[in-house]
Amino acid sequence: MEEQAIVIAFVGILGIGSQWIAWRTGWPAIVLMLAAGFLAGPVFGLIDPEHAFGDLLEPMVAIGVALILFEGGLSLDFRELRHSGDAVWRLATIGVLLGWFFGALAAHEIAGLVLPVAVLFGGILVVTGPTVVIPLLRQSSVKQRPASILKWEAIVNDPTGALCAVLAYEYFRKVAESPGATVTEVLVPMLFAVALAGLLGFLAALAIAWAFPRGAVPEYLKVPVLLTTVIGVFVLSNMIEHEAGLLAVTVMGVALANMNVSSLRSIHPFKENIAILLVAGIFIVLSASLKWSDLAYLNWRFGLFLLALLFLVRPLTILISLLGSSVPWNERLFLAWIAPRGIVLVAISGLFALRLSELGFDDGNVLIGLSFAVVVATIVAHGFTIDIVARLLKVKGSTQPGLLIVGSNPWTISLAEQMHDLKTPVLLVDSSWQRLAAARQKGIPFYHGEILNEATEHNLDLGPYQVLVAATENEAYNTLVCNEFAHEIGRDSVYQLGEAGHEEDRHALPEALRGRALFESGWGVTEVADRQAQGWVFRKTKLSEEFNFEAMQEKLPDSAHTLLILRQGGQMRFFTHAARPEPRAGDTIISFSPPQTRTAGDKAAKRAAKKSGPEPQPA
Repeated sequence: MEEQAIVIAFVGILGIGSQWIAWRTGWPAIVLMLAAGFLAGPVFGLIDPEHAFGDLLEPMVAIGVALILFEGGLSLDFRELRHSGDAVWRLATIGVLLGWFFGALAAHEIAGLVLPVAVLFGGILVVTGPTVVIPLLRQSSVKQRPASILKWEAIVNDPTGALCAVLAYEYFRKVAESPGATVTEVLVPMLFAVALAGLLGFLAALAIAWAFPRGAVPEYLKVPVLLTTVIGVFVLSNMIEHEAGLLAVTVMGVALANMNVSSLRSIHPFKENIAILLVAGIFIVLSASLKWSDLAYLNWRFGLFLLALLFLVRPLTILISLLGSSVPWNERLFLAWIAPRGIVLVAISGLFALRLSELGFDDGNVLIGLSFAVVVATIVAHGFTIDIVARLLKVKGSTQPGLLIVGSNPWTISLAEQMHDLKTPVLLVDSSWQRLAAARQKGIPFYHGEILNEATEHNLDLGPYQVLVAATENEAYNTLVCNEFAHEIGRDSVYQLGEAGHEEDRHALPEALRGRALFESGWGVTEVADRQAQGWVFRKTKLSEEFNFEAMQEKLPDSAHTLLILRQGGQMRFFTHAARPEPRAGDTIISFSPPQTRTAGDKAAKRAAKKSGPEPQPA
């Protein structure tokens, strides 16, 4: 009991700690988790999950993998696939079959795995994994089309790879149990069982989609009911056919994602948190469970296999799958190189390694060590070269953080114009075509639609925008927008006009729901609109060693208010009622200022300054 508690605590600290360090440093989280688990397990012997959990370890990992695949399926909305063209469909069909074939061939001929293990491992290698692909794309800022293809290939192929592994395992298990059986005798019952498991997952999704919107389940029980249903479907499907539960929960997740169940929207943050905990836990447990004997199998043949995976299997799969497509050749070559593997590869390999050993295939023990080697090799190779390759192939997008402004009015249009002039990616969003008229005339990028509508998620790529400002005339709506996007963008990166009231003020919106208040004064919508009508304008001023922030303030009118700092790398830091960023040389300051009236003395001073040389002035 005490040992199990210590192991659980260690796993949590190592898993979440690794992800925190990855967030702070930008390093791949999965590599840090692998290193942490390996050091805690086989190197220093601090934890031994197999000894601590015994027979419970296998079902724990199996249920964790099932929940991860369900969460992945829940992310697969087919409406978003339409905007990636036919490339994703090609990679999800032709690409899967080619990747499975080439991967199995390389595993058998180069790595020397026995055929059943090679075929199963080739199916698992189909996965790339959104948990590693999406952070890489954010880090490197790839153009929208290739980034979208890679993202959706990873989301689609996560469950597809699991299905390939299940089919391969079930086939070889049937053959091992009935050596004299024909292919038809093996395949027909297996496919029937797999279809039955998929139907069970679909029916469970239908039941959830019917019950949740009709109030049959109270709000506080929806998450527990959903998780319990997933586990129940997984266990029941496994009773029908070994490992068919992985297929069933994947079908259940995909089906729910495409049934427009509005009540599921509120539990998305929770299910993502569960997925993060499971990914961290499973990865640390599996890496800590490694034995030196598992790594002894990794000889020079496996080194050649990794090279073949990087330079033959993936390029052939992509280039053949996309023959005749509209994807340009530079993007095809980029897609042919980028294919990092992640947690699903390791989790499924760890699950089936135990099953294959039970069937008498000794090479099954190699899968865990080999899958870790594939993860490390692909993440290191692709993670450290994605920027270089993207630049060489000219698929590099803008690396500068963007600003998303909700609400089109004279104040936001002026702000967007200033940021657009400073080469900051900016997008103005409003549901009114009339309110967007002035923005369209000024050439400001805009989106006509409701930002809170689910259709916006399918039609608008929000990836380039790291900061959101909600500045419509309705303060409650601004709060709703900030609260909705706080989870995706970050609570510290969503802003709105107006300051939160005191906790005792029952008429004010609570600070916990609002975005950060713009301006140190906490001006609201009415205040900025009135000043805009009085002729107030935005001014931008570049700071230097000679012309610092204090000098800039002396040049501006006393009533002027600084709004934000634009760093040289493009990062935006806003002045709020609660935070005041520290300006430094090289920064550009955006301020909101009344119109400046120049006296005769001012004009004479300006003429004298022109004769003596240029002096920095607010724009």
